[in-house]
Amino acid sequence: MHPCLTCGACCTQYRVAFHWMESDEAGDGGVPAALTERLDGHRLCMRGTYSDPIRCVALDAQIGVYSRCTIHPHRPSVCREVDASWEHGRASDQCDRARLAHGLPLLGADDWRWRDAAGGGRDPDDGNAPTVDLPPLAA
Repeated sequence: MHPCLTCGACCTQYRVAFHWMESDEAGDGGVPAALTERLDGHRLCMRGTYSDPIRCVALDAQIGVYSRCTIHPHRPSVCREVDASWEHGRASDQCDRARLAHGLPLLGADDWRWRDAAGGGRDPDDGNAPTVDLPPLAA
């Protein structure tokens, strides 16, 4: 199973800021504007990521147990750019710092062996990643 599906730590550690043109107010399929707040004249941020403590409003998770982004297909570009450590053959400082902040072990190459059994290096965004049963979204 993809390690991010049992983590969610990055969504509680970093401000998620992006250009306002990524919101659904600028076009269909964008980040839901209702889940954002204005950061400055050009940028929005996900609600909950410009506060203390940080926790993205789109995160449905028990950190270290299960995790999912409730807007995953419409998440901001900055979220798409964060790699899990060793997912692409190298460590990720952002991933490592977030996991350590929650007392989770760092990821290593062995955490990606599930892809071998699943038939290769599938990306979780391609719709072919292994699935996990998660609790329903809160209303």
